[in-house]
Amino acid sequence: MNVILAFVLIKFIIFPTLGFVLSTTHPIVAVVSGSMEHDARFEPWWEAHGQWYESRNITLKEFRSFPFREGFNRGDIMLLYGKKPKDIKRGDVIVFQSTSRDPIIHRVVDKRQDKSDYVFQTKGDNNADSIKTSQLDETRIPEAQVIGAAVFRIPLLGYVKIIFIEIIQMFQR
Repeated sequence: MNVILAFVLIKFIIFPTLGFVLSTTHPIVAVVSGSMEHDARFEPWWEAHGQWYESRNITLKEFRSFPFREGFNRGDIMLLYGKKPKDIKRGDVIVFQSTSRDPIIHRVVDKRQDKSDYVFQTKGDNNADSIKTSQLDETRIPEAQVIGAAVFRIPLLGYVKIIFIEIIQMFQR
């Protein structure tokens, strides 16, 4: 009974209230992939991945000023804020809706204007490049797909959701 009450309170009171206060439909997301993991201190990560950023005029000095410059891990919880597209900058970590079930959380590596709307390019820090497939084109994310920008990280708490979802999926097979 307490579990049901806690679920109802979180789902229908706390989550919507946070969404209203933070100006986003998804105020909290669990990181479900390793695409933003650095697996090491910043310097070894930059040695392995920095060339990609430098080829796009993102210097080491600039990257060091980015939020979450040391990445984050699968299982982390991220608190989001609904930024206006004009206020999203290169280096911000955004969450956007794609054709997959879960929203995607990656770093903005380019921003441009297409007529009156903004378009973003993102990349997972641990990915070799921006994803461009028939399912997902990270080189052209319209502002309407942006859910919010990450502003705070709570390590490992997202594993509660990940484990719960995996258990449900086992029973659905």
